[in-house]
Amino acid sequence: MNKQPLKVAVIGGGSSYTPEIVEGFIKRYDEMPIRELWLVDIEQGKHKLDIVGALAKRMVEQSGLPIEVHLTLDRREAIKGADFVTTQMRVGLLEARRRDEHIPISHGVIGQETTGPGGMFKALRTVPVILDICKDIEELAPNAWLLNFTNPAGIVTEAVLKHTKVKSVGLCNSPINFYKFLAKEYGVTEREVLPEFVGINHLHWVTAAYVNGEDKLPELIGQGREYTASNVTALDWDADFLSSLGAIPTYYLRYFYMTDKMLADMTASMEKDGTRADIVSRVETELFELYKDVHLKEKPKQLEQRGGAYYSEAAVNLMHSLYTDKRDIQTLNVKNGNIIPFLPQDASIEVNCVVTAQGPTPIPLRTIPEHVTGLLHAVKTYESLTIQAAITGDRGIALQALVHHPLVPSVTVAKALLEEMLEANRAYLPNFFKNENE
Repeated sequence: MNKQPLKVAVIGGGSSYTPEIVEGFIKRYDEMPIRELWLVDIEQGKHKLDIVGALAKRMVEQSGLPIEVHLTLDRREAIKGADFVTTQMRVGLLEARRRDEHIPISHGVIGQETTGPGGMFKALRTVPVILDICKDIEELAPNAWLLNFTNPAGIVTEAVLKHTKVKSVGLCNSPINFYKFLAKEYGVTEREVLPEFVGINHLHWVTAAYVNGEDKLPELIGQGREYTASNVTALDWDADFLSSLGAIPTYYLRYFYMTDKMLADMTASMEKDGTRADIVSRVETELFELYKDVHLKEKPKQLEQRGGAYYSEAAVNLMHSLYTDKRDIQTLNVKNGNIIPFLPQDASIEVNCVVTAQGPTPIPLRTIPEHVTGLLHAVKTYESLTIQAAITGDRGIALQALVHHPLVPSVTVAKALLEEMLEANRAYLPNFFKNENE
């Protein structure tokens, strides 16, 4: 087995998720010996980086393993010669997420950080930064794998695949959550289950749920069993709808299938406790208080209450399979090719893949329900337009992306949202304001 010591760079190392990825590296050390772990962040994130980095060092010290943990604000130093680079960053920090959620709701539109107007603006802020990071990878670590779970993961992954030479794979915690849900439902290990996912990031449907070779999907649908996450309100699905759909939608599809109820819930929540950004801010404050404890030398259980729990587990699983040529099946964001025939070949899709040392190979789909194709195509078109807008700063393309998103009700609303959200994000979107400086 390959035993070459590895260098890993974590972009956004001050994230509250970092202890989970450190725990994963420690557990897998015998098969995947990481010699250097570089946690890198920006100046505004230095305070969190210092706290998380100190915890990471205590965890490694407790393990007795020869892993060197480096904390830095120098991204190029972290990337140079890396074997793997992971990205878990939030351009604009939680304040930008709060605006992504609050402004659309004030216009009577779903406010969410990975889809609709909020997701679009997160992408507009993030794509140029990710592509800039990729320039460093191309120069300083051309053989490195970039594992991205910065949201919106599908858009970010597609931008990298289309506009760079970097070997990149996108990750999401929604599929791994379903694996855990399915294994728990039937009292088996995750190795004994194999769901099939059809779609793109945050817009997929489970079309089969094998447990030891037997498809349990009809049984799950018949019993009204479903999976959800702490960051999406768990409103009940309509039983007749699920039965006729013949699939289990990801919890993010509630925004599309129950738009009125989800918007009402968001509006009420914003008035009472704030949006998800406000809640996450409070959760993170508690987590970082825990992280400061010099006696804490392991990942605290409370981290699993954070909406992105198991992101890092998914990243470590993927890294391990690429490194060991494991050839197991994982659900990943990869280039479409001909897997979903009605989407562009260079689109990013979220499907099961066999992971080899050469990268993930997507597995042909058993079935694509006809009734999901329209929504899938519409959202993918919005994603493609959003990438173009992020790179060019073209307001016309940005308007078309917003108008054609299924959650935006009219051109009038789209124009008002675009104007207000561009102004609110001015500091992070120089591309859209470059004519003012000419």
